[in-house]
Amino acid sequence: MDNLVKVHGGGGYDSDFSDDEGQGESSERGLKRKHEEEILQKPFQKGRHSQVAHRSLHSNELDREEARNRRAHLISMNAFERHKKFVGDYILYYGGQMVDFKRSAVKDKTDTDVLRENHRFLWRDEDEDDMTWEKELAKKYYDKLFKEYCIADLSRYKENKFGFRWRTENEVVSGKGQFQCGNKRCEKQEGLKSWEVNFAYVEHGEKRNALVKLRLCPECSFKLNYHHKRKEVKAKTKTERLSEENQKPPQKKTKKRKRLSSHSKKHKHKDKRKRRRDRSASSSSSEESPNSDKGNNGNPSHTTTPPYLAYLLHLKITHTVDSL
Repeated sequence: MDNLVKVHGGGGYDSDFSDDEGQGESSERGLKRKHEEEILQKPFQKGRHSQVAHRSLHSNELDREEARNRRAHLISMNAFERHKKFVGDYILYYGGQMVDFKRSAVKDKTDTDVLRENHRFLWRDEDEDDMTWEKELAKKYYDKLFKEYCIADLSRYKENKFGFRWRTENEVVSGKGQFQCGNKRCEKQEGLKSWEVNFAYVEHGEKRNALVKLRLCPECSFKLNYHHKRKEVKAKTKTERLSEENQKPPQKKTKKRKRLSSHSKKHKHKDKRKRRRDRSASSSSSEESPNSDKGNNGNPSHTTTPPYLAYLLHLKITHTVDSL
């Protein structure tokens, strides 16, 4: 026990480095060593002892990584799945029911519904005023239809009610309505006849008429003419065409006036002047001839100077007067 007391300084804690003199020397050595290390340290060399990162830096890195993963997950989803996820998160955090988020499908319209509302059997120039996108869609569909022959619905023929529509491209290719019966429930190809029908219909609260053609088999033709006979369109023979052409009155050919050039106009004026001179010369010669007849004792002379000789004499006289 005595030895222990001697070593530890009377029972207290003690060490070799607790002296003031020894502590001052160690601190000086540490500062000197640190200064030497700073001098010898290269610019690209890292420090010997790395500093401990702050707790906030670690939390920021974790948040950034979480946000990156969430963004990648949202990008991989389509629009509908993303919408469902946002709605589910909203209900999870704020409460509510999925029924509140369901959209009412009462006012939903497909392209077929828009066509039914805005379709017209015949489009006029007046109908194309104030065009909306619905009307433009209906007009675009109308332009794709073939309007030579019609497809008919004869299911209510006893009530004298018929439905007509134009043919689509597939029906034209298959021959429906021209080489097959035009009734939509009939496909016969024999004994077809062409009929011309005055189709009266009501469209958008307005009464309209259209003259349409359709080809029907004998049975469907009977249904069409159940109440009264329609006009049958027959192909004209060659002799009938020739007779019609002969019966037509010949058309009068209108003469087109040719525009005269300036050169031709000048020649025309010169010709008019010459004609006037000839007329004046002939009139002067005719005045001289009766005077000469009176000079011969009132007996008329049988010899008369022709007009061209009188014109030459007149020119000769004027020439001699000018020379004098």
